[in-house]
Order: sequence, then structure tokens, then C-alpha cells
Amino acid sequence: MHFSDGQIPAEYRRYVGWKTTLLITSMGLLAITLVIAISLGAAGIPLKDVIAALLHLPVSKRVDVIIWNIRLPQALAAIVAGAGLSVSGTAMQSILRNPLGSPFTLGISHAAAFGAAFSVMMLGGGIMTSSNTGAVNITNPYMTTGAAFLASLLAASVIIGISRLRGATPEIMVLTGVALGALFTAGTMFLQFFADDIQLAAMVFWTFGDTARASWSELGVITVVVVVSSVYFLASSWNYNAIDAGDETAKGLGVRVDRVRLIGMMLASMVTATIIAFLGIIGFVGLVVPHMARRLIGSDHRFLVPASIVGGSLLLLISDTAARLMLAPHVLPVSVLTAFMGAPVFIYLIVRGQRR
Repeated sequence: MHFSDGQIPAEYRRYVGWKTTLLITSMGLLAITLVIAISLGAAGIPLKDVIAALLHLPVSKRVDVIIWNIRLPQALAAIVAGAGLSVSGTAMQSILRNPLGSPFTLGISHAAAFGAAFSVMMLGGGIMTSSNTGAVNITNPYMTTGAAFLASLLAASVIIGISRLRGATPEIMVLTGVALGALFTAGTMFLQFFADDIQLAAMVFWTFGDTARASWSELGVITVVVVVSSVYFLASSWNYNAIDAGDETAKGLGVRVDRVRLIGMMLASMVTATIIAFLGIIGFVGLVVPHMARRLIGSDHRFLVPASIVGGSLLLLISDTAARLMLAPHVLPVSVLTAFMGAPVFIYLIVRGQRR
């Protein structure tokens, strides 16, 4: 591809135009899915009423309460959480140069869950209670989030330290993540062993990822963290493209690989910790969506990062809606559906032994 004549080649314009069109189409599909998801549920709401309520046009009080107090916060929580988990997985796979990198497979999700449980049980920073409706509340989510973040940062630091050892391979990094996941799971089980019946029931229920737990205030915190991190990941797209070519090549192009890797892992851990602390463990989204997006739009991170954001939002929103409808009036935790979908893909990747 040559630019010697000062003109952008037509082939490159088509390359960028097709990917841009695909991204815009995906965002439109996400908006349509959001309206449909809000309309579906135990109480069916016509699409025109949903659109009217979202535009603050006159609707019945019942419809307004259902949409603004129940379904819209849950749907937006699914969108934001899906975006955060998938963009974190994309960044980790690039930083570690490992297709199996994700907050779940590297044990960071388990570490965040342990940190949250430790805060609740040992630091007194939060108390998990079960309400009459079966919901689980965390009375001090900010301390719980902080503890989850510190635990996930510890796990990420161990993985980064091992990745910098001479001769460390992607397989070793994944195995380290598996070991860390088992270690933090054992720690969580240790805390559960000494919990009373109510605390134990609440802790076990809390580990089921559920977007219905997020209120508007919690959704605001998650959104700020996800947006700030996503902006950084988008701004680092060229750096990740260079790292894909190898550390030495990236350094030759002026990329400060160690700094990019450290900041990326810290932000990915922060996003994961925040989402898990508020919503519980939602696995496999950070692993599956980046691979789907990469197959669809390629490995250029200028397009892969936004595609992962939109794809993660779309996948978790559809999964959350399906979880609400499958066993109605009972609501299935969305993490169950993501695990059912993600586990076969994970096995497929292991069997194929894909290498980027």
C-alpha cells in the first residue's frame, strides 16, 4: 500500500469503510435490542410505550415505573458489564499475547470474588443480606469494590511478574491463572466454611452473576470505570497492534511495552473487580466475545476494541433477556447462560490449540 502520490488508496478506504459500517450497524442493532429487551418480561409492554417512556412522553404510571425502576437499569447494567468484561478480555489477550487471556481464565474474577467476600466477612465493610424477595444486598459496596480490586490487582501482578520471567510461555501464564483461580476459590470456600447459615446462603447466591442487582447509583460507578478504561484501551490501539508483532518489534517502534502492559492489566483488573463486586461473577464473556469480534472484524485493535465493546454489550443483553424469559416467572442468573455458551468455546480453543 503506497501513499507516495498523496492519495489514500481505494483498497484501504474500502477496508476502513467496511469495518466502520459494520461497527455502526452493530451499534444500531444494540439500540434496537435494548428497546425489545425492555418490552419483554412478566408484564409485556408494547414497543411504542417503551419508546414513549424513554423519550419522557406521556405513558401510564405502571409502565413508567416498570421501565425506569426495574428494566432499564437492568438492561443498561447488562450493556455496561458486557462492554467492560469483553474489552478487558481483548486487552489481556493482546497484552499477554495469549488467546486464552480473560479475567475469568486468568483467575482475576476469582480473586475479585475472594476480595469481596473477605471484605464482607473479615473487614466489616459490608454485610450481605437476603431480602424477602431473595435479592442479595451489599450495604457498603465501595469498600467491597476496593477489596475486590486489591485482590484482583494482586492476581494480575503475579501473572505479569511470571510473564516477565525469561522463557515464560503463554501456556505457563494460563496455568498460573488457573492455579490462582483455584487458590482464591479455596480462600472463598474457607471464608464460607466459617460463615453462619444466612451469610453462607447470601455468599453462594452472590457468586451468581446477576445484572438485576445494580441500582442507578451502582450503575453510575460501573459506567464511569468502564468508560474511562475503554477510552484508554481505544487510545492504545496502535500500541496493541505493535505488541502483536512481538515485544522487540514494539520496542523498536517506540512503544514502552512494560508500561503499556502494566497499565493495561491494572485497568482491566479494575474494570473486572468493579463489575464483579456489584454484579457477581459473570464468566466467559471476556474470553468468548474478543474471539468472535476478531473473526468478524480482524485483529486491528482500532476496530477490534470497539467491536468487542459493542459485541460484549449485545451478548450480555441478549443473555440477560433470555435468562428472564426462559423459566418465567423465575429469573435465571445470567452467569448460568454465559457459562453454558462460553464453556464449549473454551474447550474448542483448547482443542484447536490456536496461536495468535
